[in-house]
Amino acid sequence: MVNFLFICLALLFFPLAAGAQNPSSPYLQELKQKASALNLHQNRYWHLLLHYRKNWGSGHTSQVDDPGFFLSPQGKTDPEAELHATLTHFFSDTLVGRSQQPAQCAFVARYHWLKKILHFDENKLVPQPCQRFEKWLRELDPDSISFIFPSAYMDNPASIFGHSFLRIDQKSQTAETSILAYTINYAADVPPDAGIEFAYKGIFGGYKGFFTTIPYYMKVKEYRDIENRDIWEYRLNFSPEQNHRLLMHTWELGNAYFDYFFFKENCAYHILSLLEIADPNLHLLDQFPIATIPANTIRLIVRQKGLVKEVSYRPARSSQLKRKRDALEASEASLLSEILTDPDLTTQDEFLQLPKESQIFLLDFASDVLRYKAAKNPDQAEEYKNRSILVARSQIQVPSTPFRVQPFSLSPGYGHETFRVGVGGGWRNDEVFEEVSVRAAYHDLLDPDPGYTRDAQLELLEFGFRHYHRRNQFRIERFTFANVLTLAPIDSLFVSPSWKIKVGMNTVKTSTCDLCSNGQFNAGVGGAVESRIFQREVFFLFGELDANISGAYDEHHRVGGGVSGGVMATITPSWKWLVSAGYLGYLFGDRSDDIPISVGQRWTFAKNFAFRATFTHHDSDNEILGMFHGYF
Repeated sequence: MVNFLFICLALLFFPLAAGAQNPSSPYLQELKQKASALNLHQNRYWHLLLHYRKNWGSGHTSQVDDPGFFLSPQGKTDPEAELHATLTHFFSDTLVGRSQQPAQCAFVARYHWLKKILHFDENKLVPQPCQRFEKWLRELDPDSISFIFPSAYMDNPASIFGHSFLRIDQKSQTAETSILAYTINYAADVPPDAGIEFAYKGIFGGYKGFFTTIPYYMKVKEYRDIENRDIWEYRLNFSPEQNHRLLMHTWELGNAYFDYFFFKENCAYHILSLLEIADPNLHLLDQFPIATIPANTIRLIVRQKGLVKEVSYRPARSSQLKRKRDALEASEASLLSEILTDPDLTTQDEFLQLPKESQIFLLDFASDVLRYKAAKNPDQAEEYKNRSILVARSQIQVPSTPFRVQPFSLSPGYGHETFRVGVGGGWRNDEVFEEVSVRAAYHDLLDPDPGYTRDAQLELLEFGFRHYHRRNQFRIERFTFANVLTLAPIDSLFVSPSWKIKVGMNTVKTSTCDLCSNGQFNAGVGGAVESRIFQREVFFLFGELDANISGAYDEHHRVGGGVSGGVMATITPSWKWLVSAGYLGYLFGDRSDDIPISVGQRWTFAKNFAFRATFTHHDSDNEILGMFHGYF
């Protein structure tokens, strides 16, 4: 009798349960019709969830390249087909995506948005438990989201423009414990020692890019401690609901990869797409139709009214050491050098007679320096010295006073824009000319400094167009494909080489050619030191290799090398000089030599406007140029 009743009840409720999860149920057809009536496949938020972008002609294509992200075979290019397939899969227990979960859990942001718009009847479309997602969300314990920007790192091509990722700030988090929070990071999956492969694959989408969620302390160790990059943190003013939407979509993106493009669909671009998920009114990606430079994304989000709630600075280890060194008196600096050589000096009167505050500061600083050196080059002698320093510090039962590190440069949000246009004119060898120049990116040594890495230069795709009056000639005066330079001042704490490389075309004058186009490759390595005669100066010296191809030379080329040196001097915050001179001797092809001299100065009128005047000299070639620069 009991078995009979059980069978009857099962037969009674089975159709209802089957209908709830049956892809051919009438309720599914009802939802599809309602979605079509509302044109949800054309809704901006649906396009954001699927990363659809308009094609040049008509239609849309998703920037997601993982087939497993789409539930319809046509999903990459057909928003309506993907919408209907998504609704169909919500009625199924079939595991989908790389994470192999039911569709309601694998694509939880889609589910919740459609549920809100279509008002799912939970008796007809039964919600499925998403335990993995709920556990992940509990571990994150989200309270707010911060946009994180480690500054540019010139020694790694992948980080030469900086990097962008998000930090998930927890409810009980403090400034000290934020390092334990999790991050949302997008990066290319690059094999070790990729070498030259990285250049062409990174530019042309040869790598897959993935979103990952890893602890913040791992990123801090990589950027701040190993690569010595300052980190800027921008706390975003999102509501709990907006934070939840962002995290739900981040969970979905664990089912997807994108083809990684270094100049366009990079870390900054896809992180901005998450901000649009949180607040679809932002329209951030529309500002980057051609290229996405991480520093530009910082300036963009800072301009959004009310978006940034708070800005914090996490200094690189090298910045901490430099600021602490600047705080020392001359006598203390001398004593520090002696302690680093012989820690036993901490037991002698010269040290013990110092005030306790000075003793603590010197011991802490000495330990910081030794740990910095050991991280760069592990050495048992340095570790032994540090242990001696720590023993001496432990005998002073007074806590260290917090040391506030002032950044050497303002937040990237204060920097000039990276696209530059110049208008001006000048004089070259008794002939007047006008010039217009255009530079795609990014910053050179004479550009306004605030918001950029000090003593670093990166120029890409710069064109100079001229009209010479006497001959009434228009010409491309120069083209710079890439011009990279970094000056690393050497002192008792830091010893790193300075280096440069330039590839492009310029115009030369020789005894056999008045104005000839000249292909140029120049590279150099050297050293730099800094002083404080005015505000700040950096003196530099390079050994160089220089190669040229032009019809102006015998055998149409010349290859040689030499030396160059000069000084970059900041006179006032708005006035800067750059002076250099050198000697180049060419031993192959056209056997000649050159003594290049350059004197330039820049006056800044506003963040995005400056005037520059330069004088350059080469063998039998002299030029004076004045340019007004605008940054856009």
